[in-house]
Amino acid sequence: MDQTKDLAISAAAPTARHIGAKLLPWALLLALAVFPLLAPHFGLEYYVGFVRRLLIMVIAAASLNVILGYGGMVALGHAGFVGVGAYTVVALVDAGFASAWGAWAAAFAVSALFAAMIGAVSLRTRGVYFLMITLAFAQMLYYLAVSLNTWGGDDGYGIYTPLSFGAALDALHADIFYWIVLAAAALTFAFASRLQVSRFGHALTGIRDNETRMMALGYPVYRLKLAAFTGAGAVAGLAGAMLASHNNFVSPSMMHWTESATLLVMVVLGGAGRRWGAPLGVVIWMVLAEVLKFYTEYWHWPMGLLLLLIVFCAPRGVAALFAGKGKAR
Repeated sequence: MDQTKDLAISAAAPTARHIGAKLLPWALLLALAVFPLLAPHFGLEYYVGFVRRLLIMVIAAASLNVILGYGGMVALGHAGFVGVGAYTVVALVDAGFASAWGAWAAAFAVSALFAAMIGAVSLRTRGVYFLMITLAFAQMLYYLAVSLNTWGGDDGYGIYTPLSFGAALDALHADIFYWIVLAAAALTFAFASRLQVSRFGHALTGIRDNETRMMALGYPVYRLKLAAFTGAGAVAGLAGAMLASHNNFVSPSMMHWTESATLLVMVVLGGAGRRWGAPLGVVIWMVLAEVLKFYTEYWHWPMGLLLLLIVFCAPRGVAALFAGKGKAR
């Protein structure tokens, strides 16, 4: 009788975990959705903006996770596409354009174009050469932005007239921008999760694991990698456009190589190629930085020590700690 009971419990445990895994994204989405409504009652208005910025970074990190985690393309210039999206918004605002939807769509398209052109050249290299050439292209974009005196040059460009979502939405609630960003982050997460288990995602994973074998099997390796690189750049550009609207300010520093390195660290910290890797990495990085800034202006060195501790305890990323035993991803 006891053995039968133990077998029933062990059979029910995976089912409970499976249900919990399915409900977790919805519970998290609900909690984030109601946060702006509850924050004023607890004096947490500042953190509404902080969470909004965090969600925008989740979008950027999730796009990098597609090419880094799924495709094995270690790019050190992803922030360049974030900057292209932001400066697309600047160009449209400077020309008198006022629609957020139009500006963000343009940022998505322009960033996709830049990513396609850069990827067409960069993806002809591999390994450290690919890393270095993406870094070189991103730095070229950085110095191009510095030279654009029309849009502030090295001093940056202030957006003094916020973009409009339309009269109806603008009048709906003060935090409508927050909910739009939340919806975009949720859709990006859902799409990346679906991509991971799709035929395209499996092909990318195969290319990451053994590119030569995938070529021998007849897969169009170069085209698949270019499609992933272009899509990731476009989504990063959308994140940059949202970041420009969030900050009401754009400067070349947002596409500096150190920003690309930060995105890379976030993805690796959370778990490259894992469903929750990008969100977890962004949350850990940004929350730790925010907490440490309260105690010291020299927050980088304790941050480094904490990150080293996390890396030693979870070398495959924090998301791996929550993965089931026997599951690779």
